[in-house]
Amino acid sequence: MVPLMFGSLFLALPSTLPAQQTVGAGGAAAVVGKGATVCGKVESYRYEENSDGQPTFLHFGGAYPNHTFAVRIAGDDTPKFQPAPEALVGQMICVTGTVAFAQGNKPEMVISSPTELTLM
Repeated sequence: MVPLMFGSLFLALPSTLPAQQTVGAGGAAAVVGKGATVCGKVESYRYEENSDGQPTFLHFGGAYPNHTFAVRIAGDDTPKFQPAPEALVGQMICVTGTVAFAQGNKPEMVISSPTELTLM
């Protein structure tokens, strides 16, 4: 009887876990601090050669600086991405990770692996 109860309890646990949300760029602020998938069109690309870590940014919901959401890829991670991030401008993509507020109080997600990015 104990294994049956344990089995029922075990099966019930996964259904109580919160589902990861999928949102558009405009909804990213609502999921700050949470894991989410954010989907949208890459409106612009920016490489900050003189910034710490030499990050690359992909901007959704408008071109920089009028974007509503950004994806940050550290310079050391950029070569892992094929196609290269600059080739994604104009493409619909989804990124999966944790959303945080960046400078300017805009939502941003840091990704480090191509597995966190999907072309639509």
